Amino acid sequence: MAREIQVTIDCADPGALAPFWAEALGYRVQEPPAGFGSWDEALAAMGVPPQRRNDASAVVDPDGAGPRLFFQRVPEDKETKNRVHLDVRAAPGLEGEERMAALETECDRLVTLGARRLRRFEPDPPLSGGFIVMADPEGNEFCLD
Repeated sequence: MAREIQVTIDCADPGALAPFWAEALGYRVQEPPAGFGSWDEALAAMGVPPQRRNDASAVVDPDGAGPRLFFQRVPEDKETKNRVHLDVRAAPGLEGEERMAALETECDRLVTLGARRLRRFEPDPPLSGGFIVMADPEGNEFCLD
């Protein structure tokens, strides 16, 4: 039986990182529970003190097809390369210069949202169509593929 997955990302500021990834992926920040107008209102009703209300956030695929991304605050800074990363499929079905141009366009859009461009890898058929390595606003690496 196939399992539903959630991707969990350790970070310093879940409330800031979740909106970046929502915009990057075409997702939305997860709504608060029914009956609450905001997460702050819901967390207050749950007895969560103000200093703990940015401990977590999540984004979801509005169509329900993609995995939920969960952002959790951790005390330590990121120190090394990610062992697991997201590949953002920004040019499916495209090849060559058309593919790389589409990746560059998406790279520029994400940079305006706070991402950093790290490195471009040119197409190397038959195994690689080319990709761009980037970092989100907290330095977590991901690829535009």
